[in-house]
Amino acid sequence: MTLDLAIILPTLNERENLAPLIERIAAALGPDGWEVIVVDDNSADGTAAEARRLARGDSRIRVIQRIGRRGLASAAIEGFCATAAPFVAVIDADHQHDPLLLPLMLDSVRAGEADIAVASRFTLGASTADWHNPGRERLSGIANRLARKLTGVELTDPMSGYFLLRTEKALALVPRLSGVGFKILLDLLATSPDPLKVREFPLNFAARRSGESKLDRAIAADFLAGLYDKAFGKFIPTRFALFGTVGALGVGVHLALLYACMLVPGTQFVWSQAIATLGAMTFNFWLNNFLTYRDRRLETPRAMLRGWAGFVLACSIGALANVAIAAALFERGVPALLAALAGIAIGSVWNYALSSRFVWGRF
Repeated sequence: MTLDLAIILPTLNERENLAPLIERIAAALGPDGWEVIVVDDNSADGTAAEARRLARGDSRIRVIQRIGRRGLASAAIEGFCATAAPFVAVIDADHQHDPLLLPLMLDSVRAGEADIAVASRFTLGASTADWHNPGRERLSGIANRLARKLTGVELTDPMSGYFLLRTEKALALVPRLSGVGFKILLDLLATSPDPLKVREFPLNFAARRSGESKLDRAIAADFLAGLYDKAFGKFIPTRFALFGTVGALGVGVHLALLYACMLVPGTQFVWSQAIATLGAMTFNFWLNNFLTYRDRRLETPRAMLRGWAGFVLACSIGALANVAIAAALFERGVPALLAALAGIAIGSVWNYALSSRFVWGRF
């Protein structure tokens, strides 16, 4: 039978979930006409190895193991580009998404009823009763309301991670997609030059079968990164815009710490400034690790300590560059404010380049 549908499974530590999920997909779609592409972010639990084991006995399974790259959006994009199937679906590997919806979604897109079929947690007939996570439900609801304003598409669940569309449509949009910390469905909807016709299917959003959720804090970060990409992506890299925002927040932290230290009787300014500087650098490192580089996040205590030391060193070099450039410009007659701004700009670019390469860069 001709290959008809590719199901992309972005995975991170989903070893125990793979085999039973593929059994459920086969039960929903039948014995042939489909393939599963496991895009694994070098999981520590051996997810990629498990996918290869399954693939040796089942030609419908393929594996992409990514080294030094992370994130659901970029995983989906790599899956789009890796299949010859005319239709492609993205589904979570944790069993919260019901594969029984796949035939219905495929028939809808094939018949031209929709450009994208979306499994919705919030449309009429859907249920989140098994989710057992009221906080995530509230956060998803807020993000969905903002997402509808961003895309102009009326959807009950634009932040859904379960959808299906024609592969040629996905590939046409791929060159302009963000791929950085962004819900991929929302990225597709916001990027398309023409409004996409969407049909929603009610989803009984189930509890995770095995393992722990890695998305408890991700929705807000994904959404913020997406806003930055759509607002600034044509002019400056999204990651640099986030890095600059973190730096601006760090200035506030610096001033607050400096003020607090100076309230202590007998404290010298130079020591207060040093404490405030180190505190602001630590804050910037933590927030950049959580937000700006969340797809490359340092997680182990050893990696965090080494990353923090590297970040402090990189920022120290950037500070020297800042002062040197500003002083040189001022000596050549450039007004003090402009010289200072130029120094800040050079220092920021330097900090970003060093941090991206030596703190959060793999190679």
